[in-house]
Amino acid sequence: MKKSRAIIALLITVLVIGGLGYVSMFGVGKDKAFAASGIKQGLDLAGGVSITYQVVGEEKPSTADMNDTIYKLQKRVEGYSTEAQVYQEGDDRINIEIPGVTDANAILEDLGRPGSLYFISQTDKDGNPNYQLGVTEDGVYDYILTKSIDELMADGSIVLDGTEVAGATAGTNTDDKGVKTKDYVVDLTFTDKGRDAFAEATQKAYDNNETIGIYYDGRFVSVPNVLQPITGGQAQISGQSTFEEAENLASTIRIGGLKLELEELRSNVVGAQLGSAAIKTSLKAAVIGFAIVCVFMIVVYLLPGFVAALALCIYVILTLLVLNVFEITLTLPGIAGIILSIGMAVDANVIIYARVKEEIYAGKTVGSALKIGFDKAKSAIIDGNVTTLIAAVILGLKGSGSVKGFAQTLAIGIILSMFTAMVVSKQIIFALYSLGLKSEKLYGSIKEKKPIGFTKKKGVFFTVSAAMILAGFVFMGVNAKNTGDILNYSLEFKGGTSANVTFDKAMTIEELDATVVPQIEKITGDGNVQTAKVADSNEVIFKTRTLTVAEREQFNAMLAEKFGVDEKNIKTETISATISKEMKSDAIVAVLLATICMLIYIKFRFKDFRFAVSAVAALLHDVLVVLAFYAIARVSVGNTFIACMLTIVGYSINATIVIFDRIRENLGTMRKTDLDTIVNASITQTLTRSIYSSLTTFIMVFVLYLLGVTSIKEFALPLIVGIVCGAYSSVCITGALWLVMKNKAGKKKAENK
Repeated sequence: MKKSRAIIALLITVLVIGGLGYVSMFGVGKDKAFAASGIKQGLDLAGGVSITYQVVGEEKPSTADMNDTIYKLQKRVEGYSTEAQVYQEGDDRINIEIPGVTDANAILEDLGRPGSLYFISQTDKDGNPNYQLGVTEDGVYDYILTKSIDELMADGSIVLDGTEVAGATAGTNTDDKGVKTKDYVVDLTFTDKGRDAFAEATQKAYDNNETIGIYYDGRFVSVPNVLQPITGGQAQISGQSTFEEAENLASTIRIGGLKLELEELRSNVVGAQLGSAAIKTSLKAAVIGFAIVCVFMIVVYLLPGFVAALALCIYVILTLLVLNVFEITLTLPGIAGIILSIGMAVDANVIIYARVKEEIYAGKTVGSALKIGFDKAKSAIIDGNVTTLIAAVILGLKGSGSVKGFAQTLAIGIILSMFTAMVVSKQIIFALYSLGLKSEKLYGSIKEKKPIGFTKKKGVFFTVSAAMILAGFVFMGVNAKNTGDILNYSLEFKGGTSANVTFDKAMTIEELDATVVPQIEKITGDGNVQTAKVADSNEVIFKTRTLTVAEREQFNAMLAEKFGVDEKNIKTETISATISKEMKSDAIVAVLLATICMLIYIKFRFKDFRFAVSAVAALLHDVLVVLAFYAIARVSVGNTFIACMLTIVGYSINATIVIFDRIRENLGTMRKTDLDTIVNASITQTLTRSIYSSLTTFIMVFVLYLLGVTSIKEFALPLIVGIVCGAYSSVCITGALWLVMKNKAGKKKAENK
């Protein structure tokens, strides 16, 4: 690189850091667009809207119908935020919590009134009209029913209902040449049952030149003509004048797919569950941790470490901007994804500059060492990041709720970390080199160490790992016997009790956490108490594990005695788990699919299925060890549990890939060397990277643990265990396991000869 180009590159870097940094801090324009303060935050960080629906009708709804409605509503409200929650309250109420918004009326208007949707034949079996044009009660000339819904259902005129609609999306029609027209449409997809019913109904309508009316919430929302029989399970409603009109119709049809009809009971705007103090301490921890990591990189890697710190600064700024631009809701699980991606961003720089040190020690000039270092590190960085990115994409597509939020932030972080490490960092370091910073003292060197005999101790490592995992299962059994649950499930998994309390005076979240919450914890014996303030009122919502009748009486008496609350102002209800069975199954399916895809990718890249099996075995090992920690330490298992496990999966696979990449390289250059030596040499050569990468990620999480409130600590502590475990399994388990399988395959091959 010429000096002129180097100067330009550095100036651009300074301007980019300064410009993007300013924008992320203060925003642009009158509305302060793109400022970090504008990032959408979840209920735990910023609060949002809470809406309660009541099931219409006197009969108690069935558990199956409630679960089906909750799951479908969960999928609907994820359009507002991936972190939205839907759960049951009492026997016949459903509560929706949507973070990052403050206008309950706007949400209600947009979401609509979830109710029953019907597709009605124009005439009954005797040819009598089921609906006709007339004047409605509102004085509007429109289609009106000639019979009640019950009568229509009894005589078979309701050909199908909303539960048999699998999907409805708005779109734009195209002409014969594929050019979009101004004809806006709604595309419908039916279930297998709905497909057959719709095929029969459209055949009848087509034969008799009739329409099929779509009836929802007491009125016809569309009465389309049937131009031909529709038998393929997909239909299109045309004739909408604007895209908004088409989207409203599609939304109505989607909402009408619920099994139960609901009506709004109440809606509130609630404040952040963690409180401003918790958020401030978390931000403070993040800044301190990041600063320590940057100083560490500079001390260890000198000039390249300084460049890595600059690249990390750009990475953080870009991450904030992307979160803002794409309006991604940030919660604790999302922060887990960012922490992991920061760790991977540091890791990429460690891999590169450790390689540079090796090459300088081997006698290469600094310029050659830089080129070779970036070259040789490329495959490890790409394979590690792509493997984790595959997992993030699958989790984002197939997961729901916090899983989707975690996947989004992780995917963004991976892409940006690769860009900053392989492009930004490279440009800066070569620019500095071109300006005369060529002394080896500025870059350092690393002496090649004799291979450490890790594989000789494989029996010990395997035994220790088996013992840790077995201890977890033992404690799970003990927990199940003592408490009925193998883990300390929080109300997100088990449900609990929600209490709406109106105090005589307004109290901040910090005051509530300091005075009221400890008293509640004494009654419940559980530290997992969630608190949310209702905006512009003295009302506070406390969520705890399920309280017995005696505990509810204690709860009421405590509030009356210590805080002067009238018992009339205390309303308690049983609530369901916010993580439904369907969400759990979605998460399991997503993880399994991600694991399979990672297996396929590793097999494809490393040309040896044993690498893939070893990597997944290490991944499973880390998950089981952390699960054992949850069981032994009785750490609360809630929303952050899923994020923690997913973080460990991503971290484990990335650390393992780096070692496998070196084994793959050494297999090509050390062909006359025995496999034990190759594996030990590969682990030893990457040991510094394994330690440093784990240490930098550990620092970020440990500072978060030291400064955080209880909920933050319960989130950070298992992550710390996972980081340590991931480093251990990568160094001590994966290579040895691959070697065992390789040797067994070699013996079988020899025996067959």
